[in-house]
Amino acid sequence: MKNTYFDLIDQTYYFPQEGFDLRNGSLTFHGISLQFLIEEYGTPFRFIYLPKIGDQIKKARNLFNRAIKKNDYKGRYFYCYCTKCNHFAHVVNEALKHGVHLETSSSFDIDLILDLYNDGKIDKSISVVNNGYKTNDYLLKIIRLYELGFENVLVVLDSKNELAKLEKLCGEHIIKIGIRLAIKEEPQSPYHTSRMGIREDEIEAFYVDRIKNNEHVELKMLHFFVDSGIKDNLYFWGEFQRALELYVRLKKQSDSLDSFNLGGGMPIRNNLGFEFDYEYMIKEIVQNIKNACIAEKISDPDIYTEFGKYTVGESGAIIFEVLEQKQQNDTESWYLINNSLMNTIPDAWSINEKFILLPINKWNNEYQQAHIGGISCDHSDYYNSEDLNQQVLLPVCHECDDTPLYLGFFHTGAYQDAISGYGGIKHCLIPSPKHVIIDKDEQGNIIHSIYRAEQSVGDMFHILGYNK
Repeated sequence: MKNTYFDLIDQTYYFPQEGFDLRNGSLTFHGISLQFLIEEYGTPFRFIYLPKIGDQIKKARNLFNRAIKKNDYKGRYFYCYCTKCNHFAHVVNEALKHGVHLETSSSFDIDLILDLYNDGKIDKSISVVNNGYKTNDYLLKIIRLYELGFENVLVVLDSKNELAKLEKLCGEHIIKIGIRLAIKEEPQSPYHTSRMGIREDEIEAFYVDRIKNNEHVELKMLHFFVDSGIKDNLYFWGEFQRALELYVRLKKQSDSLDSFNLGGGMPIRNNLGFEFDYEYMIKEIVQNIKNACIAEKISDPDIYTEFGKYTVGESGAIIFEVLEQKQQNDTESWYLINNSLMNTIPDAWSINEKFILLPINKWNNEYQQAHIGGISCDHSDYYNSEDLNQQVLLPVCHECDDTPLYLGFFHTGAYQDAISGYGGIKHCLIPSPKHVIIDKDEQGNIIHSIYRAEQSVGDMFHILGYNK
């Protein structure tokens, strides 16, 4: 009878598959022995595999360029990295190696742009798309980029009131602007229309009354953002079509309008059975824009995407040790790990986000249903379902086993550090785990190093004001 964990995975999915394989009975990630990393660094630790970032960028850019060529599309494609997804220097620098442009969402993001410029990582030709609510400080910093001679800085208006603030602060500069369309939310949303952006039925009048003959600004872009991302469903295509029709109407009134921004990113793999036809979606997007432009006899716009999670999500993982297997009743087995799930992968707790969960070792043990619990004193510190399954199935831990069971949550590279407050105070004073960077050298050899050690008692007490 085939009842080992390996048999379960082998019969349920195609395995091995991209990024995941076994070596000597233990899991590898893009050819890297995770057992080796555990022995080298101990657990828990999170890591980021930098080469995956470039792979994602190249894949999306190639698919857009192919679709553009196939459709004789005259506009250009701009791949923007969404900085709020992961601000770490090693991540942003890796993305910049592949010629990305940048999207910002707050005042301090502009400080990041300036830092990159001063370090010679970007030049003044880079496109910078400024989203988010524009405080006066945010706008002043954007204008600073204009003063420095940045050529392609674009302010996406999130509300009509932002234009008035911009006019007061811009001086003699002519500011390139975009307009964000307020999208209709999905049916299950607690509200009907996004708080971000400007109402569709107000945009054309707003353009005519406030922008068309305004000597301070130049309309360049229409922006829309679907929070659930680019997906092949009626909701996405409905919002896409609504935005495209609005672009056409605006373009007939504005010679300067030349860019269509798709906003939200493409999905990433969150289970071993994940399927998404990236080539089809991109082909359909480009073709639909092209057909609309032909029908209305307007020029093809430049296409912008703001890929954050898609860029960096699949590069990250976090590894835990199972401290104890507890049988709390006749049917429920709890696997207690050596950190807090709430602290380390907060999206799993807050918005029920799913990640790829796999054991590192013991693939030849039989399996059982398990609930994974963190060590914080909180009822909600658990993980007990997969994206394609209402159960978590894991190898059984035997008392006679010489080694503990190790677990990995994969494709956690987006948002988790920012939302958990990297380097700050964590629930129950459970420290942030060590952070490892994995890369390849010029010869293609794997190299790895600790970016930051596990948070110490002194670190936390200093923040709390005890060690002044």
